[in-house]
Amino acid sequence: MKKVVVTGITGFLGSHIAIQLLEKKYKVLGTLRDISRAGKIKDAIGKHTTNTTNLVFIEADLMDGLEKWLEVTKEQDYVINVASPFPSIMPRNDMDLIGPAKTGILTILEAATVNGVKKVVHTSSMGAAVYGKRKNGTFYETDWTDESNIKDTTAYYRSKTIAERAAWQFIEQTQNAPQFTTILPGVVLGPVLEEDFGNSTNLVKKFLDGSVPAIPKVGYEIVDVRSVADMHLKALESEEANGERFLATSGYVTLKEVAEHLKMAFPDKKVPNRSLPDFLVRIFSLIDKETQPLLTELDSHRRVDASKAKNLLGWKPISNENAILDCAKSLYEHQVI
Repeated sequence: MKKVVVTGITGFLGSHIAIQLLEKKYKVLGTLRDISRAGKIKDAIGKHTTNTTNLVFIEADLMDGLEKWLEVTKEQDYVINVASPFPSIMPRNDMDLIGPAKTGILTILEAATVNGVKKVVHTSSMGAAVYGKRKNGTFYETDWTDESNIKDTTAYYRSKTIAERAAWQFIEQTQNAPQFTTILPGVVLGPVLEEDFGNSTNLVKKFLDGSVPAIPKVGYEIVDVRSVADMHLKALESEEANGERFLATSGYVTLKEVAEHLKMAFPDKKVPNRSLPDFLVRIFSLIDKETQPLLTELDSHRRVDASKAKNLLGWKPISNENAILDCAKSLYEHQVI
């Protein structure tokens, strides 16, 4: 039975990855910053798999030193590194995000190298590929975000770009480094497993809870969390994935289209239907800091080509409509709204 470390297992994506690993009979060691959450996340995961006897936890933070991560990765076959700070409000100091993201993956890679881990699959972000150079067109895995362009990036996108670049540099320069693959998801939707939901699902939540009076004229490449988890497993198990980046999206949707899907499924809810002019988005962002990341999307139309994963890994993502609606249903089920 192969052993896999999943960092950030309490997160939206980390818990879904754990479920799929357990269903495939892997032994999973999940890291979390607060061990007191272990029971709760095990219960949430246990609602979707009967194999939680193969799930154990260890307290570890991305900023912990090499000694801790040598302990975490000892006698492990693989690491899936999902952990990375993703606050709903961007910090004033970029290093609050860049420090843990970059230091964390480099320490994990060093520990994995020392302990002979076979492969590390790292969760990056579409934000590490499509920002800072042009606002329109199609992007591919060969594209990289220009983190020096402060106006067309967020602190989060800069942190994911810097961390991934540093990781690839480590792999290239380090003898006996593990095999390495990065996954670059778009906006991750799909079903939440508990009331502590991922920040990306705010896109759906705000349309249903009445906190958004009108619809910003922007769009995103989105993807279902279950499909992103599936891509991580496919990358873990495929030799063809070694040394590759993979964009993970199921297609571009405007926020207006998201609202239309929600209105049809929940006709009794006051889902907004009016568009919000760009200048009001800018004004609103001064009041609601959570909307500030929208500013990089104004006057832009960034699409990505995710055919590489489909062709090389046989990846088949869940539809955008199902990702949106299953996300919404789960928010009600867990009484988030």
